[in-house]
Amino acid sequence: MVRLPLSPAEVERGQRLGALLRRARGERSMLRTALEAGVSPETLRKIESGRVATPAFPTIAAIADVLGLSLDAVWSEINRSDHEALAS
Repeated sequence: MVRLPLSPAEVERGQRLGALLRRARGERSMLRTALEAGVSPETLRKIESGRVATPAFPTIAAIADVLGLSLDAVWSEINRSDHEALAS
C-alpha cells in the first residue's frame, strides 16, 4: 500500500498535537505515560515530535485519557490555526 504524502496542513496539525501532548505531560515520565496509555514509548515520542502527524484515533484517545485531556480540547487545539485562517 502506498502512503500519500501529507499536506502541509496535516503536518502542521501533527506538530500542534505533539506540542499539546508534551505540554500536558509536563514533568511526567514519557515511559510511564506511554505504558499507562498502552502504547510504546517510541510511538509517544514520535507523536510528540511530530514525526507521526496522523496517529490512529484510539492511540490519541488513550494518551489524552491518561493526560486528563478531553478529545474536544485536543480537537479544538490541533485545528485552532485552521479555524483562525478561515475566519480571516
